[in-house]
Amino acid sequence: MNYKIAGYQCKTYDKPVKRYCQTMDLKDDPELIVKYKEAHDRYHSWPEIREGIRSVGILEMEIYILGNRLFMIVETPLDFEWESAMAKLATLPRQAEWEDYVAMFQNCEKGSTSDEKWKMMERMFYLYE
Repeated sequence: MNYKIAGYQCKTYDKPVKRYCQTMDLKDDPELIVKYKEAHDRYHSWPEIREGIRSVGILEMEIYILGNRLFMIVETPLDFEWESAMAKLATLPRQAEWEDYVAMFQNCEKGSTSDEKWKMMERMFYLYE
């Protein structure tokens, strides 16, 4: 399917949600980028990491890539508290191991948590109502 034409279907929820958008750069190495993408595919991503993300209240998380630039969208309930959720996420089983593993692909300091690696983006435009 040609995503440029078809787009991506968004989940719908029975309640209002909010969205967080973040960015990060990978090391500019095509071989590492292929391995990073594989580590996040349906067959290689770690189930404990996906379960941990959901357990802190995240409803959906998507990562998009262009070159070595990543863009992440996180959807949560309106009452979601980012800082406390990220603090809890950092303590969950295998999370630190996962962060250390994916750090070899990312432009980040060794030992960084997910919240330290990903930089929150500011929304600067939307179709104003």
